[in-house]
Amino acid sequence: MADGGADESSSRTGSLDGEVRVSKDKLLLRQRLAVRELVDTEVSYLHMLQLCTCDIRSRLQQQLPEGDLDVLFSNIDDIIQVNSRFLHGLQETASTEEEQVHLIGNLFLEFQEELERVYKVYCTSYDQALQLVETYRKEPKLQREIQGIIEAVVPQAGSSGLDFLLVTPLQRITKYPLLLQKILENTPPDANAYPLLQRATSALQDVNANINEYKMRKEVASKYTRVEQRTLRERLACINTHTLSKKTTRLSQLLKQEAGLVPRTEDKEFDDLEERFHWVSLCVTELKNNVAAYLGNLETFLRFRPHEYNLDIPDGPVAQYCHLERELQFVAFLEFKQRLEGLVWRPLCSLAKVLAGPQNLIKKRLDKLLDFERVEEKLLEVGSVSYEEEAARHTYQALNSLLVAELPQFNQLTLRWLGQILRTFVALQQDFAKQALQRAECSLAQLPHHHVSEPDFRKLVEDVLNQTGNQLHSFKENFQKVLPPPTIQPLLPGAEHQVQALLSKYGPRKLFQVTSSISGAGTLDLTLPRGQIVALLQNKDTNGNSSRWLVDTGGHRGYVPAGKLELYHVAPSGEALRRQAGPRKDSRHLTPEPTLAPVASVPTMTQVVAVYPFVARSSHEVSLQAGQPVTVLEAQDKKGNPEWSLVDVNGQRGYVPSSFLARAPGPAPWGWRLPS
Repeated sequence: MADGGADESSSRTGSLDGEVRVSKDKLLLRQRLAVRELVDTEVSYLHMLQLCTCDIRSRLQQQLPEGDLDVLFSNIDDIIQVNSRFLHGLQETASTEEEQVHLIGNLFLEFQEELERVYKVYCTSYDQALQLVETYRKEPKLQREIQGIIEAVVPQAGSSGLDFLLVTPLQRITKYPLLLQKILENTPPDANAYPLLQRATSALQDVNANINEYKMRKEVASKYTRVEQRTLRERLACINTHTLSKKTTRLSQLLKQEAGLVPRTEDKEFDDLEERFHWVSLCVTELKNNVAAYLGNLETFLRFRPHEYNLDIPDGPVAQYCHLERELQFVAFLEFKQRLEGLVWRPLCSLAKVLAGPQNLIKKRLDKLLDFERVEEKLLEVGSVSYEEEAARHTYQALNSLLVAELPQFNQLTLRWLGQILRTFVALQQDFAKQALQRAECSLAQLPHHHVSEPDFRKLVEDVLNQTGNQLHSFKENFQKVLPPPTIQPLLPGAEHQVQALLSKYGPRKLFQVTSSISGAGTLDLTLPRGQIVALLQNKDTNGNSSRWLVDTGGHRGYVPAGKLELYHVAPSGEALRRQAGPRKDSRHLTPEPTLAPVASVPTMTQVVAVYPFVARSSHEVSLQAGQPVTVLEAQDKKGNPEWSLVDVNGQRGYVPSSFLARAPGPAPWGWRLPS
């Protein structure tokens, strides 16, 4: 009986061991099937991607523009590259069946960052690709052509067409954690590979979470990076009670921070990135302004064509110079300008436009930061917030995370782009100089001083420029001494007493003359006729407006527009005018300058010259320009006053001040000529 009991016990133990072995075998079988599913589905997935790039994309090039194809297939080439290496690693694990699961876990951990990097780019552009697909559905003919191409290459796509292909990468990246979880469930907990598979499963779940977070940030960024050109009417139409409430709350929060009532959120990392970005933006703006000025100067230079003027110099070096200048003007310079606009100016303008997006994001971050700080205060005080306030918190966090993650890359890429533009600009300058020298090479031998060494030629040029500069300076001084002094407007009869009173009270520097009639609109504004003399009391009004001056007319005080006043130059007496017009002895003059005689001693019907400009103030007067020839009809007015003369100017008759006229100067050699 004892032997029978022992046999029964050993039989039961053997049965349990057998069940455990059967259970483990089933577990290992399911594990191998899960591994096989992972490898087989990876093979078919990669084959589908290759069909998309090799066959479908190439055939769609005839139906769709290149820009649409870039959006539809995004970075699918990068995905193929990463998944090809990943598949190769999966297939190599099959050689060691005992450690295959362990190797698969290590492989997923190794490719974690690469998978996240390529798939988050594709997932972000997926919505934009779907929008394109929707537009194609509105064109039946185009939709049939696209559907025919897809069904010919991938019959299993069916009527889904492009949707079936575009969603495949999204489905694959989300399926990796499920496949790993299936392998993990069929792995014994005491196996060496079990903790590694747990880590790999968690890592792929994190990859999907990070992709979703990145996609959400990009959606927020795309919302705020759009630069909308809206009119004032459209902006006002967008204002409602909700927007006013938000802006008021933000302003209140900002004022509290400025007053020190609430603390300001400090973010040293972002502040450094923002400062760097503004510095980069300033570099782009300054370079754009400088290149614009350079192009403007180049345009001005090209408009100046000295070789087209008749210099009255015999042929020879001058003719050779004109030929060279024409070649440079119409060939070399124009080609250089076109290349400069295409390779430097347009890329620089594009770079400046790119900066607008991050600038809007940085501005919007400040608004969202104020919302975030207010919600955080409420959360500490009350302990709960509304759904809208929670969404505002998430929006700020998404914006801040996106800027902190991508501003460094953006700054770096912008600097590289800027450096490339500068290098291109330098290269264009070098090419242009080389081309100009090549064109001038055959002409240099025929130009003067071609045999002189470069240092001696530089010295020669400096000497000639200095000599010419001295001659120009002397000419300038000589010319200025025969120019008429500033405009001296005469006074109407009866106004001399008023001017003398203002002059003695305020001095000549405070006197101004009204250039056009002024109609006062306010109680303190003056109404004045053209030609009225006033004295300046203050060059701004009580509000600090510098375009409205306080003046004294000698009887009334009030405000007048500053733009209708000009400094009044007191007319000198006849004797002073004769002294000014008399000859001056100056050893610096190359030749004596001509003398000007007042017209008072000139008989009637005499040809004279207007020394100063004069603006007619009534129908009895006539306007003059300095240097204009004038015929004196009568050297006095109807009352016998010699201060006014009746003249004829281009067929128009009228009175002008006699002191504004003088005999025409006789011709005299100036003694200035071009350097030999």
